[in-house]
Amino acid sequence: MAYLTDKSQRESRAFEFWRRRTPLSLLTAGQTGTFIIGLPLMLLLLALWEIAPRAGLLNPIFFPPLSVVLSTLAAMTTSGELSRHVGISLNRAATGFVLAVAVGVPLGLAMGRYALFEKITDLLVQTLRNTSQFALLPVFILLLGIGEASKIAITFYAAVFFLLINTIVGVKSVDPLLLKAARSMGTSDWNLFRKVILPSAVPSIVAGARLGVKASLMSVIAAEMLAAQSGIGFLIQHSSLMLETDRMYAGILVLTAIGLALNYVLVAIDSRAARWRDSPAGGGA
Repeated sequence: MAYLTDKSQRESRAFEFWRRRTPLSLLTAGQTGTFIIGLPLMLLLLALWEIAPRAGLLNPIFFPPLSVVLSTLAAMTTSGELSRHVGISLNRAATGFVLAVAVGVPLGLAMGRYALFEKITDLLVQTLRNTSQFALLPVFILLLGIGEASKIAITFYAAVFFLLINTIVGVKSVDPLLLKAARSMGTSDWNLFRKVILPSAVPSIVAGARLGVKASLMSVIAAEMLAAQSGIGFLIQHSSLMLETDRMYAGILVLTAIGLALNYVLVAIDSRAARWRDSPAGGGA
């Protein structure tokens, strides 16, 4: 038993050493290396985007040169039009996501901890989880109208099951010996949740949040394309219908940039969550 303990401690120290080699861990170093290696291919693609329409290989009406798109993007940014649409979309996505966290995480903790409650709710959860949010979009519009409520509802629906399922998985992955040890010391249910179960489940919850954030953003974009008068999804769809393809591609570039930024932010949060779980304070040791 002592050998296993010593081995675990050595592995933990080694893991911590490698994780702290860079300011944001090896994961960040790996991402930087991947970015540098992949940069030439990305630059080649951008160069082809600029050259192909000007050389007549692509119709510039449907696929304008990159320089034209960037010029339009700069003009839209300067006028404030772009920030208005982006702010509206992010506000809708954030509201739905926050509501998903408020519902999905507590429900997941309860379902993961109490077997009877999970049996009662599992059929309903699985039924709803396997129903596409895009299939329900017309239902949300009919019930809630074309205002903000229907768009927030679809972002909530898109994110909540990622958080719920990952929270359940996180709770169920807690070491049973750790739970027994805490119980043997007379730990209350509240302290068991706070000091043992929640810290162990945090990385899984954060992983669910990464998926939920992306799902919320993509869902609100789809909703705005169908029933909205504002937002980045509306901007892309309206520009497409009006054959303002430079504005359309500008909106797509902004959406891509937002997605990339969110991904890197959430990866950093995921790494921090793993550190917090492994630390004595976070683990409740």
